[in-house]
Amino acid sequence: MKLVIAATLLVTLSGCVTSIAKTAFDVVTLPVKVVAKGVDLATTSQSEADENRGRALRKAEEDAGKRERLWAAACRKAQARGEACPPAPAVNPAPAP
Repeated sequence: MKLVIAATLLVTLSGCVTSIAKTAFDVVTLPVKVVAKGVDLATTSQSEADENRGRALRKAEEDAGKRERLWAAACRKAQARGEACPPAPAVNPAPAP
């Protein structure tokens, strides 16, 4: 009789045992996942650094192009009035990494 009850309990509670084991595993691995996520957010990968550098270079080139276009327009207007062109904009070096 006890064997039948034990077998019945084993079959019916097998889902609970699996669930308890999975929960215990999740609790154990949670601190590792949290620390890994924090490190990932705190550091910059090489590809992210390259993307940021490229973005900064494109921005600097756009700004230089805009200054050049504004100077060219001012120069055309000055020449139309018979005046000398204003000094050309300075060429800025690429931004530091």
